[in-house]
Amino acid sequence: MSGFVARLKAEFAEPWRASIEHRFVDELLAGTVSDEVMARYLVQDHRFIDAFVTLVGAAVASADQFESRLRLGRFLGMVCSDENDYFLRSFAALGIGEERHDIPDAAPTAGFKALMKEAAATRSYAAIMAVLNVAEGLYLDWAQRLGDRPLPENFIHAEWITLHDNDFFVDFVGLLKTELGRVGPQDEAVARDFFQRAVELELAFFNSAYEG
Repeated sequence: MSGFVARLKAEFAEPWRASIEHRFVDELLAGTVSDEVMARYLVQDHRFIDAFVTLVGAAVASADQFESRLRLGRFLGMVCSDENDYFLRSFAALGIGEERHDIPDAAPTAGFKALMKEAAATRSYAAIMAVLNVAEGLYLDWAQRLGDRPLPENFIHAEWITLHDNDFFVDFVGLLKTELGRVGPQDEAVARDFFQRAVELELAFFNSAYEG
């Protein structure tokens, strides 16, 4: 791991650890999270896709290396295909229809969408990489807590885990760490600010799944 990213994770270890060891993660890995909580979580998480695509698109536009742009672009394609398809299949299985669009954004959802759009608008590669390192790196950390245990039987639980722990995703998170380690130290205040706000919003987002 990049020394710079390691320092940020150490500085904000409390909310990072609280997120990856959250009750929601424990129940998801065990396959015991209720349909009600999973539905609430997925409806809100799906709201991120538009802002997230904007953020990754800004990363592609702001990257200063061709190989980085290629790998960011490949990831963007996965989000717009495999990940979005997972949401639609999960909504169908949970009996969630178009009425989901009438559900308002939870406060953490609105906050994280705003943060992603803010980072994208800065065109600061360090700011963008800071948010992406939290949004993806934190998810890899919680997904890898499954270890050698079997996946849950319910595809809604199992695929959400495997979407965030597979060879492609692990490699992509490695790229994000490398990129932030490369550009972050030159724009440290900005990177730290966006990283901190993203970590705090992730924890608030997990909490909100139980605040129906």
